[in-house]
Amino acid sequence: MQERELFSVSSEKKTRQLIYIPEKCIGCGTCVQACPKSGLSIGAIGSIVRKLFDADFLERKDGDCLICEICARVCPTGALELRQEGKTLNDMSYIFEAMKPTTVNENCIYCGLCEDICPRTCIEVIRDISKDGSLKLVGKTLINSASCVHCGWCAAVCPMNAIFVEKPFKGQWNWIEDVCQTCHTCVEICPANALFNKKAKFGERVEKITHRPEACIYCGACAIACPVNAITVRKTAILPSLEKKDLLEKKILESPVPEATHRTCIETDEDACLGCGNCVIVCPVNALNNRELAAGYLNNMDEKALLEVKNGKIFVVNQDLCGEDGICVLICPVNAIWFVKREAN
Repeated sequence: MQERELFSVSSEKKTRQLIYIPEKCIGCGTCVQACPKSGLSIGAIGSIVRKLFDADFLERKDGDCLICEICARVCPTGALELRQEGKTLNDMSYIFEAMKPTTVNENCIYCGLCEDICPRTCIEVIRDISKDGSLKLVGKTLINSASCVHCGWCAAVCPMNAIFVEKPFKGQWNWIEDVCQTCHTCVEICPANALFNKKAKFGERVEKITHRPEACIYCGACAIACPVNAITVRKTAILPSLEKKDLLEKKILESPVPEATHRTCIETDEDACLGCGNCVIVCPVNALNNRELAAGYLNNMDEKALLEVKNGKIFVVNQDLCGEDGICVLICPVNAIWFVKREAN
């Protein structure tokens, strides 16, 4: 498992380090929300998940870090660790440590439904036919606690009520349908499979995005990733019992998730571009700016917000409006548009 140091503070007696483990990070930004020194940033989540931009969700910002531990304490997945002289200091004042692990009791019949449904593929069911002559399965159900996000899917589908799950947060999820452009970025980023697009029958109108409250862990990754700010997520309670809980609740409860940092710029290849306008039409920012454009009326507008075709070639109108979702890159038939790392100001 890869890891990297975000901050380090040394004195004559000890060295303290804040370590980031990208494989455990779900892009929720709770650490950014809680940091008293604004030393962390998060952004470009959609393009990272879609493997269009090679980066970790989280990165450090220039500035002082107190190594106060608050960011690591509020992380629901253990993606941040505080270490002193190389030794991890996590204790029961950290949400990840205090949260009860997802467990399976003796009622399990090894049917494998939990393994099939887990959005993090962190459950493995090992089964065999009983050797005592009875018609039943025997085996083990193994849960990788390091990957589990405590979404509750496994417990919900278990026919024997054999699984216990404790969630990290209680919260509120809100969505503005008129703003949403159905780019599916939130669906792809959600670590708990709590968002999906309903399939409509012929002549049926369905909502653009459907929320599964029972699966949601109210982490906020969807809100950070949404390129048009159609989603808001607020945490209203920390559910596990932990030490110094009041301090953490003051930092993250009821406040909105942090704004995404612009980490990329759009680059284009005019020679390769066909001028088809697909990227202009599917861009959620463009579509929000004008409904006719979203419906495919490419030439009915004099001005576009983010992308437009000028003289038969793609043109970036305003880099700062980009939501970094990557839909434009995905739809381009000739790879004439892509993301590069934005230089620090």
